[in-house]
Amino acid sequence: MTEETRTDLALLSVAEMAAADAFAIASGTPGIALMEQAGRAVADAVTRRARPGQRVLVLCGPGNNGGDGFVAGRILAERGCHVALALAGARAALSGDAALAAARWTGPIAAITDVDPAQHDLVVDALFGAGLGRPIAGDIAALVERVNASARPVVAVDVPSGVHGDTGLVDGPAVRADETVTFFRLKPGHLLHPGRALCGVVTLADIGIRPDIAFGVGRIAPSVFRNDPALWRSARPDHAPNVHKYGRGAVAVAAGGLAGVGAPRLGARAALRIGAGLATIICRPEALAAHAARGPDALMQMAAADAGAFAAALSARKIGALLIGPALGLDAEARSWVAAAVDGDWPCVFDADALTHIAADRAVLAGRLGPRAGPAVLTPHEGEFSRLVAGLAGYEAERGKLARARQAAQLTGAVVVLKGPDTVIAAPDGRAAVNATGSPALATAGAGDVLGGMVAGLLAQGTPAFEAACAAVWLHGRAGERLGLGLIADDLPEALPGLLAAFDR
Repeated sequence: MTEETRTDLALLSVAEMAAADAFAIASGTPGIALMEQAGRAVADAVTRRARPGQRVLVLCGPGNNGGDGFVAGRILAERGCHVALALAGARAALSGDAALAAARWTGPIAAITDVDPAQHDLVVDALFGAGLGRPIAGDIAALVERVNASARPVVAVDVPSGVHGDTGLVDGPAVRADETVTFFRLKPGHLLHPGRALCGVVTLADIGIRPDIAFGVGRIAPSVFRNDPALWRSARPDHAPNVHKYGRGAVAVAAGGLAGVGAPRLGARAALRIGAGLATIICRPEALAAHAARGPDALMQMAAADAGAFAAALSARKIGALLIGPALGLDAEARSWVAAAVDGDWPCVFDADALTHIAADRAVLAGRLGPRAGPAVLTPHEGEFSRLVAGLAGYEAERGKLARARQAAQLTGAVVVLKGPDTVIAAPDGRAAVNATGSPALATAGAGDVLGGMVAGLLAQGTPAFEAACAAVWLHGRAGERLGLGLIADDLPEALPGLLAAFDR
């Protein structure tokens, strides 16, 4: 990943964005100039939605977000809109650039208690920005409720009021926007739910902050990114023309007994479809015939009677990566297989039942995954994650999904894929990515097993663990988008060749 790509994909925290503003101002760009550009970008978004002569209500807060609103209101009035502007608080209490922006507004200023959003054609939400650290209350809360009830289009400045930029969480009422105009770089809260659902379309505007100033030596060093092919494209496998199947990577999938034949096969099939040269199911002896009777013929299978035989089979097959957990079972024998995987050096993806066994052994969680020679990837959904960290300090829901996943990665020494409609991928070194691909169609049995197999298939081909997880999550989400409602998990691996081919054009 180039430095330009790294900074282009950066998701900035509220504090980092404040630092970017400060660096720009220190380099010679006045703060009011940044505010003018921000307000103009908001006005441009409104102009794309409202015709001259329509009624626009601009709701301004007491800080710089409100200053952006004053600028937007002035420009919209100059463009022929009928602008009504309401301010939360007293005009005399405004300071700094917000006061300068307010001084350039020559129209009347209403109290927020005196405006009815339903009497306007469009609402601009410039009440509060991304750093609001308290619930919206009182008259402003009542106004937010009126805005949401009005069913009028809303353009929000930076984030919808009530959404925290770092977490995407809300604590109390929050504006539901049709479009959110933000500046310089996205924040995690634009991609994390529920903020993501409240933002509507997110428009990123250039307001004159130069990347070389913000990201210069000794300045902002981004570690959280929007998951995008540019983040991991250079780490994709690049096989030589004379490569053989083991050179393309061999994946093993640990399976349990007869009760769960399908899940491990979904993972193995996904590993093959994402490019691994060989995939082998290792199952209990009683399930071998059931596996052998099912396709595809390219999928190998073998039996292991106990954990010792399982570990021996892994060593004998020149395994490049192991997926363990889908339909593995919760009995003592399954637990011993997970222990063998933890103690081995194979790159491992731990999913489903394996996560339950790890959650029951805090020594594994806190110390035995990181020192392994091969990387480990944990792929929990929220319920599994809650069991993994139950009783541990620092994982409270109000800290947000991103912070919780990053802390878990540091605790375990593993890459953590905290799944959901806003999947977060976190590495032990502090890097993290928030994913935006996906579809409600992926809420179907077996979809997670496919994702685990995709990660394992990329690991087996030599892709580093963080990039393998990011690529698998993005492709998995895009496959769900392409296939749409009605898909079943079996369809997902079959969509991968077409998606992968697009990268080679």
